[in-house]
Amino acid sequence: MPHRDPAGWLWLKERLIPLRQARRPAAAPAAFRTAVVTDSAAALPADWVRAFAADGLLTVVPMPVMVGAEIYGEGEDDIADTIAVALASGRPVKTSRPSPGQFEQAYLGAQRRGFESVVSVHISGELSGTADSARLAAARVSIPVEVVDSRTVGMAQGMGVQGAVVAASDGRTAAEVREFAEQQLARTKVYFYVPSLEQLRRGGRIGAAASLWGTMFSIKPILAVEDGKVVPLEKVRSAAKAIARLKEIVVADAAGRPEGQARLAVHHFGNPAEAELLAAQLAEAVPGCPPVQISALPAVLAAHAGLGVLAVIVGESGTPADPETSAAS
Repeated sequence: MPHRDPAGWLWLKERLIPLRQARRPAAAPAAFRTAVVTDSAAALPADWVRAFAADGLLTVVPMPVMVGAEIYGEGEDDIADTIAVALASGRPVKTSRPSPGQFEQAYLGAQRRGFESVVSVHISGELSGTADSARLAAARVSIPVEVVDSRTVGMAQGMGVQGAVVAASDGRTAAEVREFAEQQLARTKVYFYVPSLEQLRRGGRIGAAASLWGTMFSIKPILAVEDGKVVPLEKVRSAAKAIARLKEIVVADAAGRPEGQARLAVHHFGNPAEAELLAAQLAEAVPGCPPVQISALPAVLAAHAGLGVLAVIVGESGTPADPETSAAS
């Protein structure tokens, strides 16, 4: 059945619990050598972030969302409702990258906590200039920072961040943390359905011609993220058929993964019941998969996808290779 607790991903839970139990006392967080920084487009559940933010191992920099003249940050209590009302009423909703100063403060915070380096994993550079802000900040600080353009978004990005946290919890160097994060990112796929392409068009994430095509012919598109960009995958004539086809695509992808290694996450905005149903169907269709994670899209993504979106992320379990083993191979 679907699962909302991020600790329900057994591969991650089994990997991190013994690592955290073996930590030094709280006075010496530098038992971890590398800190991980990301942005709120990674869609990491708040309780999962809190579990690793306390000792500075993980920092999430919020991405701003503008509704009319008001600017909101991810995590503000009413932001989801505010965006939903704005989208339904046709009010402009825009997003922006975090400032270099926000990343600079995150990197300096890691340095003050005694970390030796930072790995900073961010939303695709094809969709946002966030990684550029991170690079500007990295050039201003003395602590070494590895900036990673995830080339993806949502929990696909989040799975890469979780991979980085796994490696960092194991005391790995920045190069090793980055390598494992990139391995996890390379194994993720994002598939999604939106009732309308209009909001994606307004945000410049898909061409005007594609939006007009979808509106004129009542097409319900299935989209994907390929090489960092939103691309059309298939054209379907009704919402019900689009969701059914989305499920088929995801099941086929998961079936092609190593046995027992597929991981699934479902995002929604304004349609939790549909997400619950889709997650239950996927759990039944992909036996042996860890519980399907269900979460609302973060505000910065909901602003572009619009109401009624259903997104499924397919990834894989994994743990960092033993450095000695890697060197010998």
